[in-house]
Amino acid sequence: MPALTFLGTGTSNGIPMIGCRCPVCRSPDPRDRRSRSSAIVRDGERVYLIDTATELRLQALAIGLDRVDAVLMTHPHADHTGGFDDLRRFNELMGRHLPVYANPGTAATLRERYAYAFVDQYPFYGGKPDLTLHEVDGPFVAFDREIVPIPVLHGRLPIVGFRIGDLAYVTDAKTIPEDSIALLQGVDVLVLNGLRHSPHPTHLSIPEAVAIAHRIGPRETYLTHISHEASHAEASAALPAGVRVAYDGLTVCSRQG
Repeated sequence: MPALTFLGTGTSNGIPMIGCRCPVCRSPDPRDRRSRSSAIVRDGERVYLIDTATELRLQALAIGLDRVDAVLMTHPHADHTGGFDDLRRFNELMGRHLPVYANPGTAATLRERYAYAFVDQYPFYGGKPDLTLHEVDGPFVAFDREIVPIPVLHGRLPIVGFRIGDLAYVTDAKTIPEDSIALLQGVDVLVLNGLRHSPHPTHLSIPEAVAIAHRIGPRETYLTHISHEASHAEASAALPAGVRVAYDGLTVCSRQG
């Protein structure tokens, strides 16, 4: 059964934010310390990394992560790609190249932003990741597991979440089209972004995420990509049964395959 571990659950600024003295940024609750959003899914012996957050190295050290079999990229924003170069350590640990899966827009940005990672002869001294970049616009198979990209809109930017078995991870969405709602039907565990209580132009708010979760009907929903405008305790207290706030290091399991 797939199991998902949240490596990071924060926004692009993380929590605490630099220079902020608000109650959440000064909170002693460790669940209020949020690095940039990313996750791993363990499926048998395989480990799928979703996004390469800015703190990827620290996130991996925090949970003792020493294996990544494939990388799934939701979109090209800096907080989700800033740890891309750290993939080279997993090349060393695995002794092979890593496949990276992304939609065409994200793949194009990765090739531009990390051009050195995709050339055979790197002309400067230093290491580089050994990667194979796959553009995907529909279901694909990685190590015998079918993975279904879930197209969503981050404001006006087309991005993707991913469904792996009966577990789905969707972050940075503002709009989830009806066709994508259909792709999420039947999931056991659903992860959605829930930025804050009030509306935002490019991210789901907590109430919007709850409404979508009720439409899809998973057994459990976990909210990620949380801002400093709500503490873990405050946000949790306002949620209905079956919806929880995630935190860095939390592991959740699907009951099905």
